[in-house]
Amino acid sequence: MMKRQDHQHNRPAHQNRPGSFAGNFAPAKTDRLDMLINKATDLVTSKSTATLNTSRYTSSRQNLRIIPMGGVEEVGENMTVLEFGDDLIVIDMGLAFPDDTMPGIDYIIPDTKWLEENKRRIRGVVITHGHLDHIGAIPYILPKIGDPPVYTMGLTAAFIKKRLEEFGLLGRSKIHTLTKDDVLALGNFKIRFFRLNHSIPDSVGLCITTPVGQIIYATDWKFDHTPADGKPTEFDKIAKFGAEGVTLLMSDSTNATKPGYCASEREIGLTIDRTFADIKGRIIFANFSTNISRVQQVFDSAAKYNRKVIVTGRSLVNNIEIALSLNYLKIQPKIIIKSEQAKKFPDSQILILTTGAQGEEAAGLARIARGDHKTVKIKKGDTTIVSASPIPGNERAISAMLSNLTRLGSHVIYNKTLDIHTSGHAHQEELKLMMALIKPKFFMPIHGEHHMIVAHAELAKVMSIPEDRVFALDNGQILEITSAQEAKVTEDPKISSGYVFIDGLGIGDVGEVVIRDRQVMAQDGMFVIIMTLDRRTGKLINQADIISRGFIYMKGNDDLIREVKHEVRKLVESKGKEKLEPNYAYLRNIVRDEIGEYLYQKTERRPMVLPVVIEI
Repeated sequence: MMKRQDHQHNRPAHQNRPGSFAGNFAPAKTDRLDMLINKATDLVTSKSTATLNTSRYTSSRQNLRIIPMGGVEEVGENMTVLEFGDDLIVIDMGLAFPDDTMPGIDYIIPDTKWLEENKRRIRGVVITHGHLDHIGAIPYILPKIGDPPVYTMGLTAAFIKKRLEEFGLLGRSKIHTLTKDDVLALGNFKIRFFRLNHSIPDSVGLCITTPVGQIIYATDWKFDHTPADGKPTEFDKIAKFGAEGVTLLMSDSTNATKPGYCASEREIGLTIDRTFADIKGRIIFANFSTNISRVQQVFDSAAKYNRKVIVTGRSLVNNIEIALSLNYLKIQPKIIIKSEQAKKFPDSQILILTTGAQGEEAAGLARIARGDHKTVKIKKGDTTIVSASPIPGNERAISAMLSNLTRLGSHVIYNKTLDIHTSGHAHQEELKLMMALIKPKFFMPIHGEHHMIVAHAELAKVMSIPEDRVFALDNGQILEITSAQEAKVTEDPKISSGYVFIDGLGIGDVGEVVIRDRQVMAQDGMFVIIMTLDRRTGKLINQADIISRGFIYMKGNDDLIREVKHEVRKLVESKGKEKLEPNYAYLRNIVRDEIGEYLYQKTERRPMVLPVVIEI
């Protein structure tokens, strides 16, 4: 487990269920901003007189603590904890994908040691939407923190239940399905919801009322006036919350470096439609399995041009089934066919919808590109469309996959050749508009790598939020807000914020040392030295045996192997004289260090040297 930093408080707690809040929140009129803000704020008509009565909060800890456990140093692994008094709530439980420095790792999840120690104080888990970087870690984390109740919207709840079912955990935690107009009371926190546009339905932002003020939590969003599902952002609610007064805005930073506005899903739908009209052969369309809006657009265009759809990829099949059952997808009857039925139709009437737009090794498109997919083989005349932007770290895998597809004879369309994908994350003008509507006292950018977080912080300063009220945190740091509306960043050594690696069935059993060893082996290989020693004399019997993997080719380096064997013999004889009794651990260390340095002098490479002693 890679560490960063962490903390602990253990208090007994009760579990609250959702309910209404007694506060009277009346709308208020806002200042003139621009046409869009006016349109939203026209619905807000009178000055709010609501105040939050803090007299009922009896805890000795009267400060709100906001703790990002993941998601503010990377794209993914999103998880934030809010703490006041004896109450904790958790927002999202996401995973991240490994980069090139993490060979063999499947996923990364946040370190939850401190949360496990405080699990009795957790009042609930609130999930904003159904992407894996927000729900993917749920099966790994929920059992460790006492299976607290989970609260979210309908489609997200269904995705969570399916994921828990796959891990044999369904039924342990209560999954509460809410609507965007529900009000949720969890201990010291009251939560209201507002619809945000993203690349998946049922994405919501949170307005969290706390004893020290209101928090707006808006992660993974954009302002799309023509979304694929026809349900735009609830500007009226956002303006209303802003009029009530917002202490802190926490907002998505993924595209904080990109100027202008994010393209609408409608534009992408039109592009998909025009592209399908021009293609005569088979279409292979790769997409995120959770991008239900894009899936709907693909089915709409397939139906328009009389194409049957073959769906491949377990996660995609599952998500389409869920979305259909909940009426989030609408498709024509009998448009989906099995792979074996494709022979009945000409290529011009076939569309293959698959996963793997990020080049994931085990996903459908990567297997198609390698030629080892069970049912789909590339042939000349095919067109492959990759509808996704590369997640940072995946660029090389995607590039290799695209090259393999073209070698096999497919024409390839992706974002650099055609605007076939739009992000689900706001660009700079939308980010500024959110700040203008909310008018927060404090601002904290979330969701993104550090340079994205900093870019978003700079935007806040442009929007006249004072620099000392903008907080760009690292994972595990704490933003503490007092009842006097003062805020500061603190550290708590008990809160660890490291990476927990998922490798096969192993959870957290691969740490820094293992990763470092894998990196060494990936870069310079492994060099094994097998020494057979006489038990009585401690002398080397015959020459040492050498095995090289990923370092040198043995047959072409006879001289080097012979020299290494000679050096090993000298080390064994010299170190044997220094010791009255055999000390094999000492000998292995000496051989590893000395031969490692010798190999570097000869090759300027540092393989992993593994000395093995066999006693006869």
